[in-house]
Amino acid sequence: MSRLLLNCDIGESFGNWTLGLDAEVMPFIDCANVACGFHAGDPSIMRKTVALALKNAVRIGAHPAYQDLAGFGRRSMAYSAQEIQDLLHYQIGALDGICRAQGTRVSYVKPHGAMYNDMMANPAQLRAVIQAVAAYDRQLPLMLMATRDNSAAQALGDEFGLTLWFEAFADRAYDAAGHLVSRQLPGAVHHDADTIIDQALRIARGEPLVASDGSALVLHANTLCVHGDNASSVAAVQRIREALDRQANP
Repeated sequence: MSRLLLNCDIGESFGNWTLGLDAEVMPFIDCANVACGFHAGDPSIMRKTVALALKNAVRIGAHPAYQDLAGFGRRSMAYSAQEIQDLLHYQIGALDGICRAQGTRVSYVKPHGAMYNDMMANPAQLRAVIQAVAAYDRQLPLMLMATRDNSAAQALGDEFGLTLWFEAFADRAYDAAGHLVSRQLPGAVHHDADTIIDQALRIARGEPLVASDGSALVLHANTLCVHGDNASSVAAVQRIREALDRQANP
């Protein structure tokens, strides 16, 4: 990929409960990470979200999670490697079936919440996730966190012949290793729009960020995660889209 793709978690409503401004943010993103029913979403929400993505020519990605609807998939859970693969195949297959009914297919995978964080902290779990995606369809890229050194993850991807898309965040602070600063610490989340846009552009240009310890941090990323859960975040996504487009077409 020659340009930084904007991705957003989408389709996280459930029944009568609505979360996110999906219709408002969809025109500004490249990739929609669609919830597959285990942390959020349901069959009807998935169908509507796929249709919305198709209308806006947005790539559709499976956003699988631990089976934890009550905890929104944000609680670590003890699963074996085989159970992790079963969870992924079940959820990717469900969304892929809904996509096929509308004439399209799932085009990448991005794990959600605790599953995403756990696989980045545990090489054995990352191997299980990579193996699961490769077994389902080796043509599907896996989205995972960009850090200061992506080489170990890349080696695992190469072992299974799987493309990896490394992801960065415009609105989060990073530590020296390139991991996200815990939300429990002050300054972990950027709220100022100008700061967020500046960080997005630095990541797109391959320029260093300032890590929490003051060191320079360069993240080699293919995609940037943005959020569309309120009006101000949608406005920030629009500004990021416009800034990236100006950079690509000065």
